[in-house]
Amino acid sequence: MCNQTDQSANFAFARSNSYTNISIGQRANVPVRSTKKAETAVRSAVAGNRRNGRPRTATASSKIYSDLRTELVSLQRRPGEVISEAEIALSYGVSRTPVREAILKLSDEGLLEIFPQSGIFVSRIPIAALPEAILIRKSLEATTAQLAAERAAASQILVLHAILERQREANAAKDSDAFHRADEVFHATIAEVAGYPGIWTLIQQVKVNVDRYRRLTLPQQGRIARVIAEHEAILSAIAAHDASGARTAMEIHLESLLENISVTQNINPEFFDKQS
Repeated sequence: MCNQTDQSANFAFARSNSYTNISIGQRANVPVRSTKKAETAVRSAVAGNRRNGRPRTATASSKIYSDLRTELVSLQRRPGEVISEAEIALSYGVSRTPVREAILKLSDEGLLEIFPQSGIFVSRIPIAALPEAILIRKSLEATTAQLAAERAAASQILVLHAILERQREANAAKDSDAFHRADEVFHATIAEVAGYPGIWTLIQQVKVNVDRYRRLTLPQQGRIARVIAEHEAILSAIAAHDASGARTAMEIHLESLLENISVTQNINPEFFDKQS
């Protein structure tokens, strides 16, 4: 009897991308006296079908926001480029509502500009805002480097060495995207070793336009080699448990971003806000 109930409960779902594709007739076949096991099976099946089908609005909005933010920060979508709500909605198979939610959030972060009657555009990098963001980041990361030097375990130092080696490999392969990803992991790991991973979360909120600017510095002659050398200095100090040296090495590393602003703007003027 239990097997029959379980079989009835596991009614056939149509193989579809929509989780609403359950017929009334199929529901009618479920016995009134269903066991808890059968009820659990039904709930699990419905939940699984929802996850595999079209995402709910909140989930869709989060996914679109994350994907679009990555494209903006990596400069896959260039400053001044038009953003089409309709095209994004079509590509994700959703209505415009979750797209609009994602766009409003990105606008709040300063990555998109919304002009009524004109459209939505990728914002240009605000020159005036870069020094302040870099100084905030330098202050926070100098602290995490110092704490990491005080607290780093041998295994954590090995992890940092492995990340730095990935940067060397990315440089040899001339893969700037892989280099940038490893760079992010290096700094995030230092915050984790310091015991304050939340600091990196704060830094990510502050440095969004700095990241776009940094992407433009990587192709400059000798820039990646310099970053690797600066990371080596930071890691050497952490490995030696030299807290003061780690702090100084991080400050020197991030100050170099301030030095390159004018040069980078002159090379890529179309990426920057001329009003800044």
